[in-house]
Amino acid sequence: MPFIQMTMLAGRSVDTKRELISKLNAAAAEVLGGDPARIRIALVEVTGDDWGIGGETFNDLQAKG
Repeated sequence: MPFIQMTMLAGRSVDTKRELISKLNAAAAEVLGGDPARIRIALVEVTGDDWGIGGETFNDLQAKG
């Protein structure tokens, strides 16, 4: 059974996450074959203080402009 885990910044709507899960599931089923009902997807949301880019937090980079 395939398991997909996506880490992303928090803040997206439930509807957006539903659409993402649906499309990830469809793409995995198309590429891997098998039963789409057996694909598992976990969305892991982190804050901008938990996300680092180039040695700085996302929030710090955003504050710099």
